[in-house]
Amino acid sequence: MKRVSNYLRMRVLGALEYAEGDTKLARYKAVSQMTFTDECGKSHQFSHKTIESWWYYYQRNGVTDHTGRSDKGTSRKVHPEYLLEAIEQVLPSFHGKKYNIAEIYRACIQRGLLQGTRIGATTFRLIVNRFKLLKPVDHTSTKARLAFAKPHANDLWQGDTLHGPYLETGLRGKPVRTFLICFIDDASRVVPHGAFYPADDTPNLIDCFQTALYKRGVPKAVYVDNGSNYCSKEFAMICTRLATVLIHTPVRDGAAKGKIERFFRTVRDQFLVRDLSHIRSLEQLNNEFTRWVEDTYHSREHSTLGMKPIDRFGLDLSRVRYLAASPFGSELFLLESTRKVRADNTFSFNATRYEAPRDLRNTTITIRHDRAGLGFPPVVYQDGARLGEATKLDMVANDRRPDIVF
Repeated sequence: MKRVSNYLRMRVLGALEYAEGDTKLARYKAVSQMTFTDECGKSHQFSHKTIESWWYYYQRNGVTDHTGRSDKGTSRKVHPEYLLEAIEQVLPSFHGKKYNIAEIYRACIQRGLLQGTRIGATTFRLIVNRFKLLKPVDHTSTKARLAFAKPHANDLWQGDTLHGPYLETGLRGKPVRTFLICFIDDASRVVPHGAFYPADDTPNLIDCFQTALYKRGVPKAVYVDNGSNYCSKEFAMICTRLATVLIHTPVRDGAAKGKIERFFRTVRDQFLVRDLSHIRSLEQLNNEFTRWVEDTYHSREHSTLGMKPIDRFGLDLSRVRYLAASPFGSELFLLESTRKVRADNTFSFNATRYEAPRDLRNTTITIRHDRAGLGFPPVVYQDGARLGEATKLDMVANDRRPDIVF
């Protein structure tokens, strides 16, 4: 059987957090009935014994597996939130007429909202039925909920995106839409970090998450929705490296992230109602927002806590795990790819030949690199160990190196 990736294991462990059951065994069995999709779009189910072994290994070691990652290729998964957005755009065209899933699928294809090469009619039907994407939104509003709070700071962060104001910074005076990407600590209601960005995408999400980690430490778990950036392989890999459990909400259940939704309401009612007409750049907007969070929101007594959020966070400072000081800390936030090292100790990346930092002939390595692959040489890892930066192949220089004999 092919080894299960850490990405998929963390998805399974994340489901334990909100699985039904009053005992650990009941939760293991509940999750064993769920179906999980890997990076290649293939569905998997795991026995409760397997899930239990993963959980205990994670509790002891902070990771799900002692071996290195083996993620290959690019995820072809189409997320339910993406399908829901397409469905909501075509439904008005039916004008109250009767329709079925096949007609909805054809309408999405014809309008270019979906591509048949990415998702077939059968897969579309399965996802729509599984996540009940054609049911009215109010079917989820009566769901029974219990108020909860984690006992300690950084036990859980909730993250989400809010549509922000338009700024008159575009070309020819055209206003530009902004997006507030933000995280909030479940126990203390402290905002580890939040910032406005020109796009709600994966690079901006990672920028916000990275800043939050340096400011407030590493969370044990992160609770986010099923948006494409929050489900990205890149974000999942970062959480895996940090030993942070990544948990996704049920589809179309935004109320599950009650604390971040409540904070966004506070942002609308107290920050966005201000006169922001003098702001002409994202930098200005973020400076104003940061001052409001630190000087007003964090320093005012929270009605539920009965104390200031920043004071509640301070009670657990001894428990907070910060990123270890390391000259290679930025590599936690890079993408990963696998490469086969040739017999001459070189490998190719971005149409460029590189030499491995050690003798790694005829082995498979993992390289970390930025999204564009152009910022700096790829960093070579093998079995989880950092081996060093690769160097561009210089055949002329190698011709004058008699010390190298393969």
